[in-house]
Amino acid sequence: MKKVSITYKIPEAGIKILKEKFEVWINPKENLLTKQEIKSLAKTSDAMITMLADNIDKEILEEGKNKLKIIANYAVGYNNIDVEKAKELGIYVTNTPGVLTETTADLTWALILSIARRIVESDKFTRKGKFEGWKPELFLGSDVYGKTLGIIGFGNIGQAVAKRALGFNMKVLYNQRHRVSSQIENNLNASYVDLKELLESSDYISLHVPLTKETFHLLNEEKLSLIKRSSFLINTSRGAVIDEKILYEKLKNKEIAGAALDVYENEPQITAGLVELDNVILTPHIGSATFETRSKMSVMVAQDIITALNGDIPKNLIWR
Repeated sequence: MKKVSITYKIPEAGIKILKEKFEVWINPKENLLTKQEIKSLAKTSDAMITMLADNIDKEILEEGKNKLKIIANYAVGYNNIDVEKAKELGIYVTNTPGVLTETTADLTWALILSIARRIVESDKFTRKGKFEGWKPELFLGSDVYGKTLGIIGFGNIGQAVAKRALGFNMKVLYNQRHRVSSQIENNLNASYVDLKELLESSDYISLHVPLTKETFHLLNEEKLSLIKRSSFLINTSRGAVIDEKILYEKLKNKEIAGAALDVYENEPQITAGLVELDNVILTPHIGSATFETRSKMSVMVAQDIITALNGDIPKNLIWR
């Protein structure tokens, strides 16, 4: 019987499907597997379900070259996998696109509203028994309605975020390598601008780009210096698209009003000092974390594995 290995437990919906057809091994630990453990699995498995935190490099792929048919990454991103090496060895690599679009857009908006209205700060304040009644200047925040939202990366998630901005009567600016159609721009009240204009003009800036060589530290010191002192930065994409140390300095010195981060440059480590700042919201990479979405993701990876082990091309193959 063919063997499917899962590097960290995923929701039961996908596991159930796989167990009907294959021998399934699931990491029993609460910790991520070591590189050596993953190498061993690659050598003995016909398929693997991996997490974004698993670094699937050339060494691991070489171990799997004689047996491993598919790596199904339990994420929309796949920067953790040496895709070119996998392709060279004929190992399929799949991801989970589309299914987490609306869920991640929801979290982006939760972060926008929370940082704007100082929800986390005021919650802590109230829990500590400091609330003594209504006061005219208690926890003054910033309006969202009618402001300008800048979206960097205008794919499915970026567009879903823009769609929600319509209800807040926001002006939407976007930037990415390619301009979308005029119909999409009109439907979303969105205008294409260069990155400099977006950073200088936006009240809220939301990142939705993949992590590549081109986007690593996309927001470096020069770019972060363009952001208005009254503006807020939201990141639900990948941590390393921002130079986190520079961001910390900007936030500490109030050169940027605030930030809401769901991802981090050296995840799970967080740049020293960020946790002490009141003008920052930090969440533990929960962009797709709903029962519904994570279950759908588990079914997607399971179905791609079944397809690949049946000798067909999986639906969510990263290359064609």
